Amino acid sequence: MSKATLNTDTVHRVGFLDKASLHIPILRILQADGTTYETAVLPVIDEALATKIYDTCVFTRVLDERMLGAQRQGRISFYMTCTGEEAAIVGSVAALDSEDVILAQYREHAALRYRGFTTEQFMNQMFSNEKDLGKGRQMPIHYGCAALNYQTISSPLATQIPQATGVGYSLKMQGKRNVAVCYFGEGAASEGDFHAGLNMAAVLKCPVIFFCRNNGYAISTPTEEQFAGNGIASRGVGYGMHTIRVDGNDMLAVLAATQQARAYAIEHNAPVLIEAMTYRLGAHSSSDDPSGYRSKEEEAKWQQHDPVKRFKLWLINKGWLAEADDAQRYEKYREEVLAAVKVAEKLPIPMLDEIIEDVYDKPTPALKKQLSELKEHIKKYPQSYPKSAGRL
Repeated sequence: MSKATLNTDTVHRVGFLDKASLHIPILRILQADGTTYETAVLPVIDEALATKIYDTCVFTRVLDERMLGAQRQGRISFYMTCTGEEAAIVGSVAALDSEDVILAQYREHAALRYRGFTTEQFMNQMFSNEKDLGKGRQMPIHYGCAALNYQTISSPLATQIPQATGVGYSLKMQGKRNVAVCYFGEGAASEGDFHAGLNMAAVLKCPVIFFCRNNGYAISTPTEEQFAGNGIASRGVGYGMHTIRVDGNDMLAVLAATQQARAYAIEHNAPVLIEAMTYRLGAHSSSDDPSGYRSKEEEAKWQQHDPVKRFKLWLINKGWLAEADDAQRYEKYREEVLAAVKVAEKLPIPMLDEIIEDVYDKPTPALKKQLSELKEHIKKYPQSYPKSAGRL
């Protein structure tokens, strides 16, 4: 057995370890009233960065509010909000370099916005129109943008975790001083891909930041019914990687942890696991009703820990934000999102021929045959395919 990886201490009486044997503290910097803890070490942040972080949070809140409403009106088929988890997502992406590669789960659209995804691009994807970067092939909120190093989201849970290990390994082989950043919820950590991905990253020494949003629920399953161990952070230690647990509603704590995690991953070509303890204030998705598995009292309790409000108070205390300006920012984005919805929903869907592109260098005979048969079917029953019938 390798002495480099195994502890060689010996004992002569039976003694077992349990989850209490590993003490995992939680990093907190920002208090609920917008002041910092007396002994806290702040992350690297100036007014410009802080303003961009907050602006991203406000836009995301407005986007979530408007687009969940649009789904209820039948204008889009599906939606997932980021509400309550903004600090975990925006605080972490703000610590990254624009060339770092993001592999998201499905609740990280705030990270995409931070990198410059426009309101129009969000709308084009959700309405699957001809300007959608994904050519209308994905469900709403399954974004992807090569220009922003944001890999396309997949619906199957946790597939992005071993993929992130591969991306990190590739970055290392190319000699780039960048990292792969993989977002996932604690529910995804129950998938086999989680264990395979983390173990490969640790053994192969890949510069990957595994960022777990522990928001309390895997859809309707609470954490106490998901695992009996000490959260997700303990697993990082088990796989031999640097690990930290942070208050996921504390923007400054998340920013500080991710800044240092990135520096370590690049310097040592090694993975880091961050577990952000947060709470999903909204439903899992537009198809979910959380009243069936959690109480209004529980939700009200967590509303008091709203990460956006906490960060806003810090900005006001710093003299970097005024209430009047804040109200104007919200109103500006409400108007912007509504205007973009009205434009995007009127654009036609992609041409049907595009459905067989981008998989092979040239579409295969089998695909061409299937496309021809599809066109004939739509021509025969145009009333059943009102959008596609006009795009043959």
